[in-house]
Amino acid sequence: MKHLHRAIELAAAARVNGNPPFGSLLVGPQGDVLAEEQNTSITDSDITAHPELKLARWAARELDPETAAATVMYTSCQPCGMCTGAIERSGLGRVVFALSNEQLMDLKPGGGFAPVPHEGPALFDEARVPVDGYYS
Repeated sequence: MKHLHRAIELAAAARVNGNPPFGSLLVGPQGDVLAEEQNTSITDSDITAHPELKLARWAARELDPETAAATVMYTSCQPCGMCTGAIERSGLGRVVFALSNEQLMDLKPGGGFAPVPHEGPALFDEARVPVDGYYS
């Protein structure tokens, strides 16, 4: 629980600094804190400056795959879709969160962001050419 408490402290600090209230940290295989981040999307003018995404990028750069797989991310809120994708690609072993996305939506007046319509798939025969065989 102490790591979740720290994530919440980082979220509070983000809010004090004028950013959305989210914070996260990575705890390595030996139980040591490897890195901490807070949301800086407002102060950095960067919609992707979520703490989970910043830590996933750090882990992918700085940790070998075995260490990453044994590392836990503790975060004040359940990661969004963007961050979840980055966490999966980083190879981190586990995520523990304090507040679910559903609980977060209940705390936001008017809910979350408006959905953007997606159309497709289209042009399969053309689009598959650069991808085909890449993952083999």
